[in-house]
Amino acid sequence: MVLPGRYRDDYRPGRARLRNQEAIVDYTTRLAGRIAGSLGIGHTPLVLGGDCSVLVAAGLALARRGRFGLVHLDGHTDFRHPGNSDDCASLAGEDLAAVVGRHWDAISNLEERRPYIEPEHALHLGCRPDDACLDEVMATIALTMTSEEIRARGALDAGTAAVDLLSCGPVDGYWIHLDVDILDAAVMPAVDSPSGNGLSVSELTTLLSVVCPGAIGADVTIFDPDLDFDGRHARTVATVIETGLARLGDGSSHP
Repeated sequence: MVLPGRYRDDYRPGRARLRNQEAIVDYTTRLAGRIAGSLGIGHTPLVLGGDCSVLVAAGLALARRGRFGLVHLDGHTDFRHPGNSDDCASLAGEDLAAVVGRHWDAISNLEERRPYIEPEHALHLGCRPDDACLDEVMATIALTMTSEEIRARGALDAGTAAVDLLSCGPVDGYWIHLDVDILDAAVMPAVDSPSGNGLSVSELTTLLSVVCPGAIGADVTIFDPDLDFDGRHARTVATVIETGLARLGDGSSHP
């Protein structure tokens, strides 16, 4: 377990800094070291808990090792950054932008490793069609598919397209980021920003089962137990992990 420091909301409008920035940088560096250590002994790490900012730690750990790709599975693009927003300070909604080098140096250029993931090696799947940053993300990274596109295409085909794209690129492997708000709010309301038009549990587990075998590791984020009054939503997350990530890192390309 990597424990975070005490939270401090020191946000002030107009300041070019994150909320709780020092603690986030400290935690990111420590978690990156833990992930790197696990990778270094041949393990396939699975990071559980916290918000989407943990992706930056994974990105930093991967950047220390070589060139890696990213499959970003999220109900939002998480692409807010100083270049497109005056209200930019909450890393949980800015993680994809941060790992591809679009954020302030304090979080995007740790150890002078900007970008942790090259934009052309990053894929996003699962945002809603009305995401505010959708057009910019589509123009910036290698592949973007909304929840509606995944549903129309079929989760199996969508996952295969993602794997095929990364497999033919000059990367040493790829990481999976999963924000459980990719699920429809009807089945996963215990998140910070639930919304409709998301994936079903079956669609998500199918998608994961295709992309997880070739992954070097993964993180699962945003589940909020304080919003899960009887434990049913925790069981849903457990099912997604047990079923969708059962073959995480086993080296094969397809389920």
